[in-house]
Amino acid sequence: MGSQTTRVVVGEFLKGEKNPKVIGIGESTTNGIRHGYIINKIDAVNSLKKAVLNAEKSSGVKITRAFLAMGGVTLRSEINSGMAVVSKADGEVTSLDIEKALHNSENNIKTDNKKIIQVFPIGFKLDGKEVLGRPEGMRGTKLEVKSIFVTCSNRHFEDLIEVVSTAGIEIVDVIASPISSSYVTLSERQKIVGVALVNIGAETVSLSVFENGNLISLHTFSLGGADITNDIALGLKISIEEADNLKLGNTSIEFSKKKLDEIIEARLSDIFELIENHLKKIKRNELLPAGIVWIGASSAIPKLEDLSKNTLKLPSKIGSTEMFENIKTKLKDPAWFTALGLIISTKDNKKYTEGSFANLFLELKNSMKTMLKQLMP
Repeated sequence: MGSQTTRVVVGEFLKGEKNPKVIGIGESTTNGIRHGYIINKIDAVNSLKKAVLNAEKSSGVKITRAFLAMGGVTLRSEINSGMAVVSKADGEVTSLDIEKALHNSENNIKTDNKKIIQVFPIGFKLDGKEVLGRPEGMRGTKLEVKSIFVTCSNRHFEDLIEVVSTAGIEIVDVIASPISSSYVTLSERQKIVGVALVNIGAETVSLSVFENGNLISLHTFSLGGADITNDIALGLKISIEEADNLKLGNTSIEFSKKKLDEIIEARLSDIFELIENHLKKIKRNELLPAGIVWIGASSAIPKLEDLSKNTLKLPSKIGSTEMFENIKTKLKDPAWFTALGLIISTKDNKKYTEGSFANLFLELKNSMKTMLKQLMP
């Protein structure tokens, strides 16, 4: 559910096929959401219901359960470390030790007003020495883990969950929007050598950075394509609709190309500056061999790639996907990649065939309690 458009994709898994087949889509104009957070629940519910209804008509499938992409200006990442004493007498590291170390790293996060959406281990040490790959089966005394946690505002999370539930949809799982987009946009090679995925939404810009196959940073900025549209409307004294068309290169009206370019480049410079500052903060500016991949509705702005290359000094390209053989022309638009990524994210997860989102969290919580009791002296 974006600030401007709500999108639903229905996928079907066929035996023997690597990727799901898209069998239906639905979209609607979003009302009741600003910068990714809910300001009017009733309007947001109605927007979702309309998109779902369109997807049901398109696919011929009654939609009662769904995966939800979580975006918004409060979406962030945080890196923390944790440790666990190996529990087995012979020092063999087990999955329980890994879970305990992850749990310890989570306990070190200040979660006031924040909700942890996803967690990814990005590195292990065993008795102070770096472990390549997973430590399970190795022998040692002390296991350390470095993890990245993707979080958002707890209020934002609860409001969005309430909107989806009120619309009559049971949530199977929640996935951070940039993670979902990465499933269909980035190759494994790009994620290994180092790449940034930037989504220019209507009112937010998300930046996610991958290296060595792992997410290493995620941040969201509170400006987006709508700001560019508004600047064009004011600068050229035209309607919002006409400004939006000009922004994306649809020249159906007379205008000053020089002035239009100046307006767009000025606002893009603001976005580039935010990205550059964040890359400097994580020490990756000009150091991502796979460069920057742009997605989102406003990634279609002409000259975005060239301006990006010149300003950020990195390779730059507009995102695309080759995962879906039957993909419709409309779905080739990078604005759809977050929704498309949700159906890819389910591919190897058998747990989603039964139980609800609430049950999954309850089961996780109970299993964690049981695990900790087993490890207590």
